[in-house]
Amino acid sequence: MKTIGIIGGMSAESTRIYYDRLNSETRRRLGGLHSADVIIRSLDFAPIAELQAAGRWDEAGRVLAAAARGLEAAGAEILLLATNTMHKVAAAIETVATVPFVHIADATAERIVAAGCRRPALIATRFTMEEDFYVGRLRQRFGLEVMVPEADERAMVHRVIYDELCLGMVVDRSRLAYEDLARRLIERGADGIILGCTEVGMLLNAANVAAPVFDTSLIHVDAALDLALAEVVRAAAE
Repeated sequence: MKTIGIIGGMSAESTRIYYDRLNSETRRRLGGLHSADVIIRSLDFAPIAELQAAGRWDEAGRVLAAAARGLEAAGAEILLLATNTMHKVAAAIETVATVPFVHIADATAERIVAAGCRRPALIATRFTMEEDFYVGRLRQRFGLEVMVPEADERAMVHRVIYDELCLGMVVDRSRLAYEDLARRLIERGADGIILGCTEVGMLLNAANVAAPVFDTSLIHVDAALDLALAEVVRAAAE
């Protein structure tokens, strides 16, 4: 199994989700006492969030690039950035990386296309919903017609992510608001819902959304494990 390096901490809650999924899925695939071979560089999210708010993305990119170099030096053979929003600066990581970097939007889009969906709606931070680095990638590379919520809905989603989910708070009122938003998006024509922030799965899942749900954090982990275990699977088949 190849060693997976995670640039995490953005937020710590989503990094926990990544770690839990990596180990449970590795155990499911390999059985027995198997667990994932993982190195985590968990950053302090507060300074990163300040850079986001100030629009200092280049500076944030340099921080993440340094983390990527550190993971490689520690032995990482695959890199994951455990956040959708910070994929805005994915190029900064890809520029310095000499090992495969698994892009969360690509992994998600491939799953959406395989499911036969063409018009998914995106629920994420306002950066991810409003800027082109994510929605544009899904449209241009995969031909998806991505829907985003209205301005007031985007503001609500963003507030809940930063004021509650990133702090580990799961509030029933917010769950109901997210469920109601998903329902409205489906009524407007969405044929699937992208949980496009790695914390959104704390509120939404296949059990409370009446359309296919694409949880980016879980999809991202599964794509990384496909790569990390490819040689193991191939050897077992021979």
